[in-house]
Amino acid sequence: MKTSYYDVPEIYDYIKLVENEGKNGQKKACLYQKKLIKFVKKVFENEKLTIKTDQLQSYMGLQKYFDFGLFEWEKFVFTLHCCVFREDGLPRFPDLLVMVARGAGKNGYLAFEDFALISPYNDIKKYDIDICATAEEQAQTSFNDIYDILENCKDKKVKAQLKKIFYWNKEKIVCRITGSTLKYRTNNAKSKDGLRSGKVDFDEVHAYETYDNIKVFTTALGKKPHPRRTYITTNGDVCDGVLDNLIEKAKRILDGETEDNGFLPFICMLDAPEEVHDEENWHKANPSLRYLPNLMEETRKEYKEWLEDSSTSSDFMTKRMNIRQGNKEVELTSWENILATNQEVEPPKQGEFAVVGIDYTKINDFASAGILTKRGAKFVWKQKTWVCTNSADLGRIKYPLHEPEAIGELEFVDAPEIDPELITGWIAAQMQTYSIQMTALDDYRFALLKNALAKLGITYENKNIKLVRPSDKIKVEPIIDSAFRNHNIVYGNSSLMRWYTNNTKKVKSKKYGNYEYQKIEAKSRKTDGFFAFVAAMTQHELIPEQQQSAVILPLFKF
Repeated sequence: MKTSYYDVPEIYDYIKLVENEGKNGQKKACLYQKKLIKFVKKVFENEKLTIKTDQLQSYMGLQKYFDFGLFEWEKFVFTLHCCVFREDGLPRFPDLLVMVARGAGKNGYLAFEDFALISPYNDIKKYDIDICATAEEQAQTSFNDIYDILENCKDKKVKAQLKKIFYWNKEKIVCRITGSTLKYRTNNAKSKDGLRSGKVDFDEVHAYETYDNIKVFTTALGKKPHPRRTYITTNGDVCDGVLDNLIEKAKRILDGETEDNGFLPFICMLDAPEEVHDEENWHKANPSLRYLPNLMEETRKEYKEWLEDSSTSSDFMTKRMNIRQGNKEVELTSWENILATNQEVEPPKQGEFAVVGIDYTKINDFASAGILTKRGAKFVWKQKTWVCTNSADLGRIKYPLHEPEAIGELEFVDAPEIDPELITGWIAAQMQTYSIQMTALDDYRFALLKNALAKLGITYENKNIKLVRPSDKIKVEPIIDSAFRNHNIVYGNSSLMRWYTNNTKKVKSKKYGNYEYQKIEAKSRKTDGFFAFVAAMTQHELIPEQQQSAVILPLFKF
């Protein structure tokens, strides 16, 4: 039988909190929350859903074992995630993302959720739960919250009752009645074999650069009824990682661009960085702040420290306001601007004008080449990277190089060095489509490429080669900066190029006074593709105006 959310305070109360923001002293809610409420109401209006209210109240009764009660937002997400079911009996929202600011109590929430689902009130036998994180200490946080409740209960009668229901030690908590087990795990591959999880948690998912370990854990789901996933996190510094993909997925769901597929995104953050200067806006990032005066006072203190020195207090915006902030002294451009390069263009037309950029500074490491074209005001860049398998830096690189390899954007070279003919062979293939006006590269390794380029007719004599000087890069920096800010640089769905770009900083040139590009870290954060792009941009004026093709924004990667 269909159940109305109006009759369930755990859902309805939070809906009214958001809808009545600014009225009768109600605190502000961010745009994500407003869209979420509309989305949830629409789902209930259009689908036959059942809320298991008896089970919900049994779960809610477990709060007596905790030294805190759940806030309205916590009851809201718990109910939707754990107690709302489709007409076919499956959970309506089996996948939950909770992104709230530091101090909101997300780990406490996760502890309650896991305690409830391994309790006898969940009638699924052996509903095992794995709490995962990139660091063991973080994976233990919610587990230890439950362990401490069981271990440190001072009421002898209650503890005797708990011992009848649960068995626990420092590694696992087991419900004797259902056989459900709670464990914490890290990315150690040996610990993932033979999993039969009912639910998997990913704590501080912002730290996951790839889905590799997530996929290993989630492949065990489906062996038990009602499989669930819970992602909890603040914002973080990993760009183009799992969290960014989840946020973009959330945007598309809440904007009605794609089906939710059971994904419930609960995201709290400032709507814009400048909102930070009004503390009433802080509630947008932390829905628990209204109940925690000590946390509010600490946030005020950190805000003042951030105003005094934002470089040493950079965590304030990222963790307290959920707005990622780079180091303004070194960042090339904002991550939002880099992400905006994820635009799609029509395929090139035969004979389309272009220039080539090459970065070939270390023959036994990385090398990149690319084609730069113009579509109206937009600079469109398509690149290819070669990676020498003998590179001493491969073990330091965390970026998943196999992903661009799978789509042909990167090629591993199993040889002592990268043969120049590989680069010129790729350029020759592009010449079948493009009318290449100029090839630009540093003169550092030009001698190695000279003969191979000459075979393509790229020579000084033909005036179609440019050896780029530092001053050339400095002159083009303002143009590149403006193009980024106006979202006029297009990489397509190239996470590799966004990685290259985010690994690059700009600093004041001691010689010229203007900005120049440098590597943030030479060994683990490569920049080759971006420096090839810069080389090409020094010659962008040689690309004649051509008919603008359609550009579609955005194209997101999941």
